[in-house]
Amino acid sequence: MTVATSQAVSIPADGSAIAGDLVLPPRSETVVLFAHGSGSSRHSPRNRAVAEALQESGLGTLLMDLLTPEEERLDLVTAQHRFDIGLLGRRLVSAMDWLGEQPATADLPLGLFGASTGAAAALVAAAERPGRVRSVVSRGGRPDLAGDALGRVRAPVLLIVGGDDTAVLGMNREAAGLLRVSHRVHVVPGATHLFEEPGALEEVAEAARAWFLRPGGEEEDAR
Repeated sequence: MTVATSQAVSIPADGSAIAGDLVLPPRSETVVLFAHGSGSSRHSPRNRAVAEALQESGLGTLLMDLLTPEEERLDLVTAQHRFDIGLLGRRLVSAMDWLGEQPATADLPLGLFGASTGAAAALVAAAERPGRVRSVVSRGGRPDLAGDALGRVRAPVLLIVGGDDTAVLGMNREAAGLLRVSHRVHVVPGATHLFEEPGALEEVAEAARAWFLRPGGEEEDAR
């Protein structure tokens, strides 16, 4: 049986390098780039759980840090980088360009999966590379922080929010109104911001999987 290839990668960014983990199942037809939330990293257990579910469906994944080691050390003390959506968006663009230069991923359609502030960065990156991104998924995201980039996104967008994460749900619905592309707000009933409730993260993974396989397609209407 052919198994997925997994490798640690180093992605050039702003004169330095950031670490990532690239997994490509056999005959991958899409690769999904993950953007973690504030104060997290590529080791986010929730993003890794979603990534594993996508890999089981034949989707490639790239989980990456958004800051260099030096920036991470500074951010731990000052928190000055974790909400710098412009910086985080540029890092995702660097990773997108890097994927476009690698023989194994250059021809693969690209999806973006962002959590919390990483969702805003994913939307900014999608707006910067409209011809490169095929679809975007946000988990408990802050798409409102993407600002005017929302109106420039050209890929279908799925916004997944916990039903009990009321403040963030409101922000997502407002941001959805600014999108000019096919989009959907998927509410996970009874879930809070981190989707820690039984079955909540599994629903996130299934909704994301369906969206990446058929962007903007035949998923259930938002609850």
